[in-house]
Amino acid sequence: MYSSLNSPGQLNQWAGDDPCGQSWKGVTCSGQRVTEIKISDLGLTGQWGWQFSSLTSLTNLDMSNNNLGGDIPYNIPQNLQRLNLENNQFTGSLPYSISQKTSLKYINLAHNNLQGQLNDIFGQLSSLSTLDLSSNSLTGNLPESFGSLSSLSSLYLQNNQFTGPINVLANLPLDNLNIANNHFTGWIPEQLKNINLQKDGNSFNSGPAPPPPPGTPPASKNSPKHKDSGDNSSSNSGGSSKSGIGGGGIAGILISIIVVGAIIAFFLVKRRSRKSSLDIEKLDNQPFAPLASNEVQEMKSIQTSSAINTKTFETSASINLRPPPIDRHKSFDEDDFSKKPVVVKKAITTPTNVTAYSIADLQMATGSFNVENLLGEGTFGRVYRAQFDDGKVLAVKKIDSSALPSEMSEDFPEIVSNISELHHPNVMELVGYCSEYGQHLLIYEFLKNGSLHDFLHLSDEDSKPLIWNTRVKIALGTARALE
Repeated sequence: MYSSLNSPGQLNQWAGDDPCGQSWKGVTCSGQRVTEIKISDLGLTGQWGWQFSSLTSLTNLDMSNNNLGGDIPYNIPQNLQRLNLENNQFTGSLPYSISQKTSLKYINLAHNNLQGQLNDIFGQLSSLSTLDLSSNSLTGNLPESFGSLSSLSSLYLQNNQFTGPINVLANLPLDNLNIANNHFTGWIPEQLKNINLQKDGNSFNSGPAPPPPPGTPPASKNSPKHKDSGDNSSSNSGGSSKSGIGGGGIAGILISIIVVGAIIAFFLVKRRSRKSSLDIEKLDNQPFAPLASNEVQEMKSIQTSSAINTKTFETSASINLRPPPIDRHKSFDEDDFSKKPVVVKKAITTPTNVTAYSIADLQMATGSFNVENLLGEGTFGRVYRAQFDDGKVLAVKKIDSSALPSEMSEDFPEIVSNISELHHPNVMELVGYCSEYGQHLLIYEFLKNGSLHDFLHLSDEDSKPLIWNTRVKIALGTARALE
């Protein structure tokens, strides 16, 4: 982190080797565990750094009011409770990893350069009480997962470019809500009219709100933090009980018809998908034995027609496996590049078996690396979906500058050359690269079925978990790729 912050003189103590024993500036410890880092208002530059996940006891990180830039890293400490990055120059969008930090109680990302639409990453943050995303350039509708923020008391979204309705906020226990200067539309829910609400600079409808769909429970007036509006007037007051069906009733009937039709269509589709999933499961339930080394090439086409008896599986499964390395907790991503000696290399010719793309082509294909095309992110950077004019779809890995410092940029052609020589059924093929204007990108084949993480953790309620034989196949394929 000290290196990523350009080795600032304000933190010269950080050049030591014991943050707790030497009482480093801005660092609070409990024993030998770092629990807080508060380095606000120090005029710091550079970037956050990419190895924070090892700080498992860190609960408070305050880097506000500096000049830090780049994307907010993926590796946010697991047990972090307070995150304050206000008034910096961070770009991009909120990393998906925030969705897994269930201890978060306070997030302040105000006054940065965040862009794009918010992803549905708030469903597990039931402890979050304050969220400040004000004064950025965030767009799109509010994510539905906002409705799961059951402890949220203060929400600040002013001075962005959000659109759509704010109904998802209706039942939150809010005391303070600032949504001024956006592009919100629709009606303000009754539950939000008796809190500290700032809403100027939007396009809300000032007329009466339409009736809710049939079967919708009435708005709760006894929410822990929403006070009773005191409006006891009835929609029929002063009217005749024989006035017939009004506009609200007609709307209700139409909505009922649409809802019933949607339910029928849902069950028809579900019945078809259940039949197809049963067919797949019949194939996957066939016994599985690890392939011999000379059968690796057959992994490209899955053979599900031949069954292998249990005895064959038991005997062939007892293969000789080398034990894992002793230092098995340290991954390649955690290597400290700055400690490696600088070696003068001879000029390396760029490989001819991969395509050289321009940064302009990749910006066009990814929508200027729009968050809507984000496929995932890891320690070295983010991966985007890229669709080119000829219809070809590829995956573009944008390597973060802190993961490949400027002094290592000259090694990038060698990295491309080495990766381009990897050919294996279980390894994605490199098809291109880009190295322009200080940017380094790798272009791979696009796998439309998503990631393993999606299948293990993000499947919808109607999807069945992966069966055991499928998991063994995945584990074996991964092991062969690593070997």
